Amino acid sequence: MKCFIIANFVISIIFTICYSYQIVYTIISCLKKPKKFKAETFGKFAILIAARNEENVISQLIDSIKKQKYPSGLLDVFVVADNCTDNTAKVASDSGAAVYIRNDLEHIGKGYALDFLFQRIFEDKGTDLYDGYFVFDADNLLDENYVAEMNNVFSAGYDIITSYRNSKNYDSSWVSAGYSLGFLRDAKFLHNARMIVNSGSVISGTGFLVGKNIINENGGWKYFSLTEDCEFSIKNFLNGHKIAYCHDAIFYDEQPVTFKDSVCQRLRWVKGTFIVFGKYKKEILKSFFKKGRFVIFDIIMTSFPAMLLSTISFVVCLTGIVFALITQSNVIDDIVKTLLSTFVSSYFMLFSMGLLTGITERKRIKSKRWKKILYYFTFPIFLFSYIPICIVAPFVNVKWKPTKHSFSMNVSDVNKKKPSAEKELVGK
Repeated sequence: MKCFIIANFVISIIFTICYSYQIVYTIISCLKKPKKFKAETFGKFAILIAARNEENVISQLIDSIKKQKYPSGLLDVFVVADNCTDNTAKVASDSGAAVYIRNDLEHIGKGYALDFLFQRIFEDKGTDLYDGYFVFDADNLLDENYVAEMNNVFSAGYDIITSYRNSKNYDSSWVSAGYSLGFLRDAKFLHNARMIVNSGSVISGTGFLVGKNIINENGGWKYFSLTEDCEFSIKNFLNGHKIAYCHDAIFYDEQPVTFKDSVCQRLRWVKGTFIVFGKYKKEILKSFFKKGRFVIFDIIMTSFPAMLLSTISFVVCLTGIVFALITQSNVIDDIVKTLLSTFVSSYFMLFSMGLLTGITERKRIKSKRWKKILYYFTFPIFLFSYIPICIVAPFVNVKWKPTKHSFSMNVSDVNKKKPSAEKELVGK
């Protein structure tokens, strides 16, 4: 029975080795300021929005685009109303966007909607009119300096740029706060550090800019997996394209509020990540071992060991307890102590990570102080909930489903955190 305890100890050592470099990332982010760039020219950009039944929120996004401190004549907004059964198309059109309607229940997913929109833009505008393409979800909101800050980095020669992902509804629940702290931590201590050391970052969902040469090279958007952002990132790593990060380009995203909605979304993320890595595993390993590219190691470490090792550790300890009960072994007390020790140490580590993020990003977190403090304590629980999701994901059939958004507010509401916005969410 001692083997169960030893196995858990070995897993802890491996976990520490895998993530020790992120301690260096954290130190770098605390000691060094984000890179700054200054554009000498203004790029002309198309802003793409894939929307499915988003009549409640899409006008606020388009309004935030109109209020950008950037030459308005250099920004065109395009919306694909994807299999909508509401007034998304009309609301978007009335708000000033060029709208294309897509009805295809066979090919469902954001990747298909984006490629459809790219093809329509190519047909109507050509492939060289725009210097780059922004991609947003309909529930996003942009800080007024967003495009200008992204253009600063774009003008420095970067073809793919991701940005700072903040939340519209940080304090709606412990679930939305868990998402938010996770994204803020990624922005501050992963994306930012990678940019400082001149490594490559990753695309995460939405809020990014892609140069026309990348899109033209692909002939549009050819990533149709459950996690098209992950596939896009990996494919561009393999093709030698570096993904940059702009810390001063802030956009706001709506997070799921209920645990049920969260599980459905994260189940898709985990399943999709497994599928994508399985699809490209040979190319990834070849690139890493032959070229020794640290960015490949980084993205693998970010995606897999935390989920895999935590799950294995949990299963090992649980198996040990069951085996001890069946055999009436007296080692069960040691196994339980090991499990509790692992839980406590992991909880403290994740709590510290959330607390450090909250302290460094406190000016960007829109929430009452007591809620900020409360959600530092629930943050580890949110991350622990990934364990059962990781256990289940390989064995279930997951299909892409749109996430319902109803937190209708503009940027000024986010900054002020008006109570009416939260009441509206409850009412819907």
